[in-house]
Amino acid sequence: MDHITPNDMSAVVEADRSHVWHHLMPHKALETTDPRIIVEGKGMRVWDQHGKEHLDAVSGGVWTVNVGYGRTEIADAVRDQLIKMNYFAQTLGSIPGSRFAERLISKMPGMTRVFYTNSGSEANEQAFKMVRQISHTRHGGKKWKILYRDRDYHGTTIGAMSAGGQDERNVQYGPFAPGFIRVPHCLEYRNREQGWGDLHGEAYGRRAADAIEEVILAEGPDSVGAICLEPITAGGGVILPPPGYWERVQEIVEKYDLLVHIDEVVCGVGRTGTWFGYQHYPIKPDIVTMAKGVASGYAAISCVVTTEDVFETFKSNPDDPLNWFRAVSTFGGCAAGPVAALENMAIIEREGLIDNTVRMGERLLTNLHSLAERHAVIGQVRGKGLFAGAELVTDRDDRTPAPEAQVKAVVADCMAQGVVIGASNRSVPGFNNTLLFSPALIATEDDIDTITEAVDGALTRVFG
Repeated sequence: MDHITPNDMSAVVEADRSHVWHHLMPHKALETTDPRIIVEGKGMRVWDQHGKEHLDAVSGGVWTVNVGYGRTEIADAVRDQLIKMNYFAQTLGSIPGSRFAERLISKMPGMTRVFYTNSGSEANEQAFKMVRQISHTRHGGKKWKILYRDRDYHGTTIGAMSAGGQDERNVQYGPFAPGFIRVPHCLEYRNREQGWGDLHGEAYGRRAADAIEEVILAEGPDSVGAICLEPITAGGGVILPPPGYWERVQEIVEKYDLLVHIDEVVCGVGRTGTWFGYQHYPIKPDIVTMAKGVASGYAAISCVVTTEDVFETFKSNPDDPLNWFRAVSTFGGCAAGPVAALENMAIIEREGLIDNTVRMGERLLTNLHSLAERHAVIGQVRGKGLFAGAELVTDRDDRTPAPEAQVKAVVADCMAQGVVIGASNRSVPGFNNTLLFSPALIATEDDIDTITEAVDGALTRVFG
């Protein structure tokens, strides 16, 4: 910030107020308050226009900056690549595109092909198109419907929102694309609302998966071609699948010949303590989508990764002029994305960040459980790796969700302390009550303790 004068920064603030349309925020407040400008980032910390330091516990606000800020090795690699060859459409290849595809596939046994795109939403759109084309190529136009899960989120485009399980995000944006069918969520903590009786553990997990089969039978097995799921539901409340769930899902997809599309946009590239979240569970994906942590926000990149069986479908009949995947992603041809992703992956390996995620994730969950012992407002702590949530309730017995205004007040209090945390918001009507944590994979014990100490103080001040 040394080279920016107060007058310069005032001009930046005014330009922002006058011309920038921010994401995920109502702008009325900016008529009387200044927008917050993040000027610099280093490691786990960011500084705003006033020079105030903040510990970032949400990796750039939306679970993205997995290896932390200020990585000169990524910036240098991107600069060098841009000078040498910045872009050519993926109709032709590039050196970083080829190399990263090979490195990525080495982390994903059973998968073989990478289709480059530029955002998680677009990656999911391309995956949906693959499913729809396969319905024609393999099934004569049948098996075109795509199942998605309540509380899951798959992106912000109309197609992705058609598969969106967060109703509040979808309000006023319909009508949506046909053929996307919802199945129930698998949050055992909210089993009472589902009316399945007092089930727990594996019994609940299998019941939640059985509900998928019920939907398939209601729709007609010949009409359902795929299911799209997050391995761990993210913005819908950090929902870990219960024991028995994924085992039963695998049985169901094999029984009804469904393609399995796993959305790793949040969970992928180390976030949960494995390279990909689905690798914790006995599920065999046909399609995996990813974005966010693929390059830790140093360049825009997302990927659709498939099995060879899926890929072969699109060249199975050379006499058919439509028998190939007729899709293009303009910025999927940017060379900066895969070169940044290569360096990002190298950092994770070199610095042992997967192992660090496991260790620091255990500390984060332990600290949050300790907070739950002191604060009755914490109804349940959930998480895996450096990906955690604390659901807030006004009554532990009936599990009434804490008011969204109070949840926001906890987030604001932490921000005032210089710690940035998240919360589920504008997602599930009546259930935007979960505090969210996703610090970078480089987090230390001191970082984790600082985060949870801030939450401790905020909960005391907001709830008493």
